[in-house]
Amino acid sequence: MATSRCFLLLPISLNLPNCNANSSKRQRRVHNHASRITCSSTTNQSQSAKQELLNLIADQDRGLKTQKDPNKRSSIIKAIDDMAVLGSDMDTTGDSLSATWRLLWTTEKEQLFIIEKAYLFGTQTGDVLQVIDVEKKVLNNVITFPPDGVFFVRSNIEIASPQRVNFRFTSAVLRGKNWEVPLPPFGKGWFETVYLDDEIRVVKDIRGDYLVVERAPYQWTE
Repeated sequence: MATSRCFLLLPISLNLPNCNANSSKRQRRVHNHASRITCSSTTNQSQSAKQELLNLIADQDRGLKTQKDPNKRSSIIKAIDDMAVLGSDMDTTGDSLSATWRLLWTTEKEQLFIIEKAYLFGTQTGDVLQVIDVEKKVLNNVITFPPDGVFFVRSNIEIASPQRVNFRFTSAVLRGKNWEVPLPPFGKGWFETVYLDDEIRVVKDIRGDYLVVERAPYQWTE
């Protein structure tokens, strides 16, 4: 679970006479009540912004339709920026980052090209995944082609800040049912998880691309 901090956004000043035990207790009750209200308000804001983002991307075919709709793209990116503001105090590079993440929406042209053109190779694209293990410092980018095909790129990662992860590609493999073709590694960069919770993760990367993923209901392994 992502960790977040709840801050008292509206400080309350009480001008109470006589700092006795009863007044101190009243101050603590008011402070605790205000803190709960602030935390609840922040949670409500996050849930509202999250639902707005999910609604915007729901019919976008993982981003394929967005490529031809600049107005929709702008609306989605604004929603992502709103999520980034709400997630600005989150530490998103801890253990909660480790998971099999399934693509909901992206602007990454390479992924979208493969998703769209897979039919040219007599197949179709299944789940598109990011598989991250923070402890082992590895990341796999995975595109599946049911029932037996998969293309995945292995990477090493290192935590650079509470929200930034650096990565370096180490190898790539295109695999079918009874065959496998290794491909040379290429590239390095970073990505920032600007929002993270038990359900979704929102990402910006070094190239200015955006990614929205959900926790997959299964764990992908090679």
